[in-house]
Amino acid sequence: MAKTRVEALYICNNCGAKSYKWVGQCGTCGTWNSLGLAGPGVGDNRQSSINQPPQKLSDVPTSGNQRYQTGLTELDRVLGGGIVPGSVVLLGGEPGIGKSTLALQALGMLSASYETLYISAEESLEQLALRYQRLGLGHQELHALCDGHLENILGELDNKDYRVLVVDSVQTLSARTLDSGPGSVGQVRECAERLVSEAKKRGIAFILIGHVTKEGALAGPKTLEHLVDTVLYFEGDATSRYRLVRAWKNRFGSVNEVGVFAMTTSGLMPVKNPSAIFLSGAKILSPGTAVFASQDGSRPMLIEVQALVDQSSLGNPRRLSVGYEGHRLNMLLAILHRHAGVNLLDQDVFVNIAGGLRVVETAADLAVAAALISSFSNSPIDRKTAFFGEMGLSGEVRPVPRGEERAAESVKLGFNHLIAPAANRLRSQSRAEGLTVSALQTVAELYTLISQS
Repeated sequence: MAKTRVEALYICNNCGAKSYKWVGQCGTCGTWNSLGLAGPGVGDNRQSSINQPPQKLSDVPTSGNQRYQTGLTELDRVLGGGIVPGSVVLLGGEPGIGKSTLALQALGMLSASYETLYISAEESLEQLALRYQRLGLGHQELHALCDGHLENILGELDNKDYRVLVVDSVQTLSARTLDSGPGSVGQVRECAERLVSEAKKRGIAFILIGHVTKEGALAGPKTLEHLVDTVLYFEGDATSRYRLVRAWKNRFGSVNEVGVFAMTTSGLMPVKNPSAIFLSGAKILSPGTAVFASQDGSRPMLIEVQALVDQSSLGNPRRLSVGYEGHRLNMLLAILHRHAGVNLLDQDVFVNIAGGLRVVETAADLAVAAALISSFSNSPIDRKTAFFGEMGLSGEVRPVPRGEERAAESVKLGFNHLIAPAANRLRSQSRAEGLTVSALQTVAELYTLISQS
């Protein structure tokens, strides 16, 4: 009888690349002597998969709209209404910004209704207990495990019918089947793959806390973000009181949602009215300040845009923006010069989005341009005036989505003047509510409106 040949599988400890023969140098990452023999349980997952015939999607049973409500309304908003059973959420952010605090709070509230487990490979049980008590969650029955070995974690899943687990963090886990240390590309990929597989098989929801690089991106292979169902990023300055959680990927909801939290001595508290905290409320009119009526997902929010234009003493004037893309700022300066006659070629230009926010909407163009014109012409803008609109390269003011919601938020916060694209065609009832709308078609009209105010 012919013997069945079993091929050995080697995995690179640096990048996780697989090879069916040993070589001295990895062909993927170029590292020398990094290939190790894979142990049991590691290999081509396709060989162990069960061959199933195709099914009609209409016949596949689903859990409907079942979600686990965390009790943190802003987190539930970003997740699309709560945590979906069997999903894997990756939560990333700078050190000290509040990732572990948010996860511990959410898990502590969920533990009142479901079996939950907090797994930490970075902190001791005593450290977790101290934070748990500081957050006022001592009355909840939350279990914790301090272990960084993947096999021990997967073995614990057989002891109880867990529904939600937090892993803090995925970069500190290690599988015994690989020789590399925790945090290597191979370890992160292997641990994430097996956790995702267990989540789908058992219907357990996982929240994986991830480290970030010095550039602010999630550490580890890009495969990590592709494997999980939802990717959440913490935004904001760690020294600031306010934090933003934004969804960059969400298979169960919108990727445009943002949650706003305030860091207090009792943990992260949801902010119900973010517009009020991001507006300065100053009584004195000062040039270079404009209010942008933004729209993050389903939530309208008013944000303060600050600009400073000053005579430059350098051969190449400085262009600096915080919270607003630098390339788009350069484009706006060229549009203002060509179509509105605002020459800032010899001026230093600084733009800042107040509150440590980061604006990605093109609808902020009009507010940024208004702040620049205001600072350059030394013409203050009335603090009850809000802006939104996109600027085109030909000098036109282009319409943006959800104009009615932006107008309604402006009225709600007491604004009485809205400067918006003419093509948005805001309904006449906005005027009946005490909101005067100035409809613009070109950036030249914006310059005239602000410089003569």
